[in-house]
Amino acid sequence: MNLRDAETGKVLWQSTEDMADPNVEHEAHVPKSILKCRTVSREINFTSSEKIEKFRLEQRVYLKGNVIEEWFFEFGFVIPESTNTWQNLIEAAPESQMLPASLLR
Repeated sequence: MNLRDAETGKVLWQSTEDMADPNVEHEAHVPKSILKCRTVSREINFTSSEKIEKFRLEQRVYLKGNVIEEWFFEFGFVIPESTNTWQNLIEAAPESQMLPASLLR
């Protein structure tokens, strides 16, 4: 999985961690420079030996132990014995709706 500045293509964060177990929560610490991006591209590369009917991703953003954002992404059907790339574009809210950076300390 990687996160990029969608405008420049620069990789801001990347992981090769195995995320195959759906019962394990994965934690990512991304650089604060991501907050300056208007649009972030998230790319996930995965393989599946099995057919998956409704593949999806749940993402929660925590601030000081509290969920402040919750997003649900649907990929849908995954072909058995396939290798896939799934890309999402995540657009920043208008600046007037953003938390001040001082709250993130």
